[in-house]
Amino acid sequence: MATGLALHVGLNGVDPARYEGWDGTLRACENDAHDMARLARTAGFETTRLLTRDGTVANVTGVLADAAARLVPGDILLLTYSGHGGQVPDAPGPDVEPDALDETLVFYDRQFLDDEVQAAFRAFADDVRIVAFFDCCHSGSSIELPGGADAEGRFMPEPRQRQLYERDREFFTELRRSLADAAPADGTGPDALLVSGCQDNQVAADGEVNGAFTEALLKVWDAGGFQGGYREFHRAIQRELPPTQSPNLYLTGTPDRGFLDQRPFTI
Repeated sequence: MATGLALHVGLNGVDPARYEGWDGTLRACENDAHDMARLARTAGFETTRLLTRDGTVANVTGVLADAAARLVPGDILLLTYSGHGGQVPDAPGPDVEPDALDETLVFYDRQFLDDEVQAAFRAFADDVRIVAFFDCCHSGSSIELPGGADAEGRFMPEPRQRQLYERDREFFTELRRSLADAAPADGTGPDALLVSGCQDNQVAADGEVNGAFTEALLKVWDAGGFQGGYREFHRAIQRELPPTQSPNLYLTGTPDRGFLDQRPFTI
């Protein structure tokens, strides 16, 4: 019987000492992590939650590394993230992203590049199914990675992003170099799928109870009543959100059709 492991990361804030005084306060991200963990447990996954202060790079990568060591072909990893998303200038080179920006997950202690998400996923054995749901801004390709008018976006303010990037430019340059050295020579990515809260150029709304994307996902899932594959699931979530927040279905590697056609959260 296949094994399903799930990691749910929800940050209602970040460490202001690491973000030049910005605390990134949000309301609903820990709720999102709790609710996605409840969904996953009901589906048979073994779940781990990392909330706000525990949502550090070391903790997240540690849990993923432990999962990679445990899961074998035919098993499944589910990763959900709810928090801020950011962007930093991409490094020049042959694999530069079309928008010349790397998307980031804004963990408690620092920004986590989409290249780092890919590196963590590459540690998994071939034919381990990898599924990610990211409820954050700029998340359309974050595995590479409805509010009203007053809804808060889950994004790091652009001036703060520029300030932090200038501070950390040398660190990110060296990090990208080490990731590139460790990547496969043919440039292939792991077989994984992401359903994101929005496109790379959009922002995702926070909420009083859940983020807009997570709220839509839970409504569509209907406590397990949803029938259909990941593509249908993505389209149904899209219909619940306004055009200003359009969830993306993003694939890396070559996930087979049988995987994509599975009912979501199937172990």
